Amino acid sequence: MSKGYVVGHITVKDADKWAEYRSRVPETLAPWGAELVFRGHQVAAFAGESPHADVVVIGFPSVAAAHAWFASPAYQALIPLREQAAEVVLLNYESV
Repeated sequence: MSKGYVVGHITVKDADKWAEYRSRVPETLAPWGAELVFRGHQVAAFAGESPHADVVVIGFPSVAAAHAWFASPAYQALIPLREQAAEVVLLNYESV
C-alpha cells in the first residue's frame, strides 16, 4: 500500500485565525495515523512562480486515510475557520 500525502499551499489572510486553525488540526490527524512532515515558508523560486508563500506536507499511511481524514466531521468542522484564515490549495498525492 502506497503512502498518501496532503500538500497545502497557503497564503495567510488573518494570522490570529490561522494560528487557531493550526492549533486545532493535529487532533484531527491522530485518528488517521497522520504526521506533520514539513511546514515552511518559501524563500526563493528556482523555476516558475507560486502564488502561495507557505507550504505544509502531512503524511498518511495510505491515500485512503488522507481521503478519510479530509472527509471526517472533525476536519470538515475546521474548514470555515480555514477559509477565513487563509487561501489554501490542498492536494492529495500518492507515493510511487
